[in-house]
Amino acid sequence: MVGLLVSAAHKSSGKTTVSLGLSAALTAQGTVVQPFKKGPDYIDPMWLALAAGRPCYNLDAWLMDAATLAACFAQRSAGADLALVEGNKGLFDGLALDGSNSNAALAARLNLPVLLVIDSRGMTRGIAPLILGYQAFDKNIRIGGVILNRVGGSRHESKLRAVVEHYTDVPVLGAVAEDPQLAMTERHLGLMPTAEVTDAQQRVQAIGRIVGRQVDLHRVKALAATTEPGAPALPGAAPRAADVRIGIAQDRAFGFYYPDDLAALRDAGAELVPIDTLHDTRLPPVDGLFIGGGFPETCLPELQANTALRSALRQAIEAGLPTYAECGGLMYLSRSITWQGRTAQMVGAIPGDAVMQARPVGRGYVQLQDTGALPWGEPDAVLRGHEFHHSSLQNLEPGVRFAYRVQRGHGVDGVHDGVLVHNLVASYAHLRSAAGTGWAPRFVHHVRRLRGGTGATRPATPVATACAC
Repeated sequence: MVGLLVSAAHKSSGKTTVSLGLSAALTAQGTVVQPFKKGPDYIDPMWLALAAGRPCYNLDAWLMDAATLAACFAQRSAGADLALVEGNKGLFDGLALDGSNSNAALAARLNLPVLLVIDSRGMTRGIAPLILGYQAFDKNIRIGGVILNRVGGSRHESKLRAVVEHYTDVPVLGAVAEDPQLAMTERHLGLMPTAEVTDAQQRVQAIGRIVGRQVDLHRVKALAATTEPGAPALPGAAPRAADVRIGIAQDRAFGFYYPDDLAALRDAGAELVPIDTLHDTRLPPVDGLFIGGGFPETCLPELQANTALRSALRQAIEAGLPTYAECGGLMYLSRSITWQGRTAQMVGAIPGDAVMQARPVGRGYVQLQDTGALPWGEPDAVLRGHEFHHSSLQNLEPGVRFAYRVQRGHGVDGVHDGVLVHNLVASYAHLRSAAGTGWAPRFVHHVRRLRGGTGATRPATPVATACAC
């Protein structure tokens, strides 16, 4: 496998746009690109997957141990011509003082050369000490090339190239001019998800054409070909034949799912049944339910108007349907969501109200301890995940039980997370099964156990009634 890590000197340098452009341009040439994204992120991977035509997987040194991370990279890269890893923030940024979870550390761990994207606005000769400093700071990584981004014109580009070539030994592999066609629409949690952008595919293709014209793709592939061999992919366990049906909300409101978590659910024996919370008026026959994160606040009129599905979901949860919800899913299952002065009624399975705030309420990595009440957990077990939500859960009825004690992060109230109602677990934390939580097979086993016991939950026929994150 050949590959590279695309990083930058600092956040908002344009590395996502460049990564998208490279993935789309190389794919258009016939190169099979396997995209990856460092760190906890749902939205950038959606765009990278669209550009490459393959699922994008997350690599996270804080959530995954070294062996799991290397195995994920090797297994998911199998069958691809080139692996492209998009970093997060700057090349040397990370939680740890020693840089052990930085982009640079990830590049060193996977033996990948670094393609450094530099926001060149307002720079000429000053670009040289920046590159030289990044080269000198960590001898364990190799900056194999730079892409000059947001270049002001041909004269500006010529000056930058002359400076880089005179003072450094790092080749310039491309210069991308400032262009409004490269702008990506952002919102309070970053880029807008692909499902909300009607011309997402056309935008990605346009970015690919623009970047492909201004970057030497042949030299990019040659750089990736210098990757040192890593650990070979090890065969995984044989998947179990599907014997339970788990409904999964997948639509414009809910789309925050890690592809390896979905694969883990399937491997554990789950058939995933898509549910459109905006348009479906019936709950299909399912044994369990998974509602991930997303932006329900942007779909308030449609979600509120679908009274039939909201009522069906509430009845099913009250009847004991095993349900797992994260962030946006928690909001949807609450009594109401308030955003921008408007309140809309939601499912009402959770005795509380989600209220959007101007600033993030919880943001970053979380560490949780199982209170012993998690239906598929282990008492006192410590779980790692992440959260990024602008909403708070208010007016909770007294006596509500929680699945987790928060050791790091905010959760529901700074102390607890994971609201428990009947067989529903709803948290602000996003878990990853690959990060050691094993939540996916545990949840499938929980669903299978309840279905096989006295509390069978699958409706005999579809339910039909009158009724940031």
